[in-house]
Amino acid sequence: MEKRPENRKLKLIWDFHGPDAERTAQHHAIHLKEYLLKNGSSSNISGSESVSDNHFIAYLVIEEKLMPPVRDALKPHRGQVYNG
Repeated sequence: MEKRPENRKLKLIWDFHGPDAERTAQHHAIHLKEYLLKNGSSSNISGSESVSDNHFIAYLVIEEKLMPPVRDALKPHRGQVYNG
């Protein structure tokens, strides 16, 4: 069994689709930054990016050990290991 790195980071992702997806993802990213500041997170990695013309994401990167309460509070659509 492979051991996970102790400080592994996860990218929590919120998906937005449609003609307003870019603006919605950018706006959501603002709230994610506010959440990080309010909750004293050491992570400052968040933002939005394009997946395709009508699919944008907002994301937040946190340490895996801190993920459960953030996931429960913010309800991301999905997540992945961050290789940043």
